Amino acid sequence: MAQLVDARGLSCPQPVLLTKKAIAAGQFPIEVLVDTVTSRENVRRMAEASGYRVEVVQVGEEFKLTIRT
Repeated sequence: MAQLVDARGLSCPQPVLLTKKAIAAGQFPIEVLVDTVTSRENVRRMAEASGYRVEVVQVGEEFKLTIRT
């Protein structure tokens, strides 16, 4: 079961910090919900720079990022 990080409504750097905390917990996959393009890109870049695979899906006005090892 995926670990869920709901970062909707939060401004950067909060979504990135919450995602880093989830990554440190080590329970994959991690689903991150964000509602801005800036948060989507910042979380994606951080996860990819850390060596993880990231899948991004737009759901209406929001985005779901799935992070896998």
